[in-house]
Amino acid sequence: MNEILGGRIKALRNAKKFTQEQVADQIGISRQKYARIESGVNSITFDILSKVANVLDVTVGDITKVLDETPAAAYRAGEESGSSKKIFDMLDLFYANKHMCARLQRRDMI
Repeated sequence: MNEILGGRIKALRNAKKFTQEQVADQIGISRQKYARIESGVNSITFDILSKVANVLDVTVGDITKVLDETPAAAYRAGEESGSSKKIFDMLDLFYANKHMCARLQRRDMI
């Protein structure tokens, strides 16, 4: 999941022609930490995800929608291979998206 989100963030950053350092400076983290987020080594928190979305002038949903697309495409292509790890990853993703959606809805109510 981290690699998928990181790849999406990197693609959006490249589309805006920003460097990693520019984005990292604007969100208040080191370039190294930001690079690890893009590469999928580090997980991304909701707060950092929100800051990245603001810097790249997109919504959090624009970034996370790739999470909904990739597992479905892999399943239809027969790449699932019955692995329980992938099932648990999909469950983790479901609950992460559910939690993120609830936080966004609470923030919109304020």
